[in-house]
Amino acid sequence: MSETRRKYYIPLESNPEVFTELIHTLGLSPELEFTDVLSLDDPDLINMMPRPVLALILAFPAIGQHYRKSLEEQNRDMNIYTGSGEDEDVIWYKQTIGNACGLYAILHSISNGPARDFITPDSPFARVLATITPLAPEERALALEASAEVEEAHLHAGKSGVTTAPDPEDDVDHHYMAFVKSHRNGRIYHLDGMRRGPVDTGVTLAQGEDVFNEGGRKLVEELIALQDDVGFSLMALVKTGD
Repeated sequence: MSETRRKYYIPLESNPEVFTELIHTLGLSPELEFTDVLSLDDPDLINMMPRPVLALILAFPAIGQHYRKSLEEQNRDMNIYTGSGEDEDVIWYKQTIGNACGLYAILHSISNGPARDFITPDSPFARVLATITPLAPEERALALEASAEVEEAHLHAGKSGVTTAPDPEDDVDHHYMAFVKSHRNGRIYHLDGMRRGPVDTGVTLAQGEDVFNEGGRKLVEELIALQDDVGFSLMALVKTGD
């Protein structure tokens, strides 16, 4: 997490309204929105969740020693991902923009699974996705850095939270990652731009299941249990129901 960055963005507030505004600015259909997940184990609250859940974004304290150790160990055991093109099981973005982990979690959420069907043609994100899909991870990262449309949309979202926006190069103590469904094999992937590539969790979704099924909730619970701090928040990408 100490990698030198070529540029920095204002960190996104962990706020469904901020995340929803950003995906709409990028060109996702107004039929999609982010909402808070209130429980992973209370049956009544789980049943109240809008379904299907297209992706989950977890925000957690990134400064904990357990997190740092886990990230270092898992990266050491992973091969560096080199995938590209339409045959990828998931679209993965290497994080090269400082304090932009919220953006990467959003991009992972809307680049994969059923959310792809809600990208408005010729929108900013449709153009970004068309540009980056054929590229290997390093070139993909550079192309994302070069997108003025993404940078402008993120700048506006970064300033639109309830709390005062920090400086782009300030140290932040939270990190975002996403759980998404592959649009090719139906499995749940853990996508984090700080890792060396996408992580296939091995959880396969049956016909009609979404990432908030029992297997998906268990993945989030297991990740939370590995950390040494509190302050987690979880958001779900869902249809608005309008």
